[in-house]
Amino acid sequence: MAVSISVVLMLVIMAVVFMRSGALRLSHALVCVLLGFLLASTSVAPSIHNGLSGAARIVSGVRP
Repeated sequence: MAVSISVVLMLVIMAVVFMRSGALRLSHALVCVLLGFLLASTSVAPSIHNGLSGAARIVSGVRP
């Protein structure tokens, strides 16, 4: 599935606006889910996965 960069960019901007407004509604959540699915099909997905895995490893290694 070929995803246009402009569609992903538009969804990123919409997600940021929704989060900054402080009122996350069902429509806002659907935009965020759609953004996640579109990002998962891009070439950025492995980098995001590696970054989140690294952050999880760091957090799990922290002793209180």
